[in-house]
Amino acid sequence: MNDLVYKFCGAYAAATRQKTSGQNEADTVKLAHKIFYNDHKIKFNLHHAWEELMNDQKWCEIASSKIDGSGKKRKYDDGAQSESSQATSNLGDQPTNRPPGVKAAKGASGKRSIADHQAVTHFQTMCSIKEKDLAVKEKDLAVKDRVSKMSLLDSLISKKDSLSEAEEALKQKLLTEVLSN
Repeated sequence: MNDLVYKFCGAYAAATRQKTSGQNEADTVKLAHKIFYNDHKIKFNLHHAWEELMNDQKWCEIASSKIDGSGKKRKYDDGAQSESSQATSNLGDQPTNRPPGVKAAKGASGKRSIADHQAVTHFQTMCSIKEKDLAVKEKDLAVKDRVSKMSLLDSLISKKDSLSEAEEALKQKLLTEVLSN
């Protein structure tokens, strides 16, 4: 099944290259069926499977790799290969990369050492603790400043003797600061 679908993909790519103005997708598929029949002398009867797989990442990647010339097969300069044996893709944009397989994912996860991961985690934890500590210290400093201003204002208000000019100015300044916050 896989081999036949690959071969039909090649026929479809050849049909896509031969597409002219005014042809729709159904015409292209019909031409691909003709090319497949002419090349292999059998009728392609897995059209339903091809429709499911034609936009799959695996098939798009194979088609685009052959367009780029990075395929493993040797290319001949004498034109001995038929157009239908070279699969291409009619994609408007580049296909997305396939996710790594199970073995590749396991191999990649084994390369990272646990100590490195723990060191990064420890560093991030220490940074967050320092940021929280700094925020708390700033808040405490603001509260202490406010308390000292209020106690100074309280002492100026409770003073029974008349206030000097400097004390009166300080009292007015503290009153405006306390009331504004």
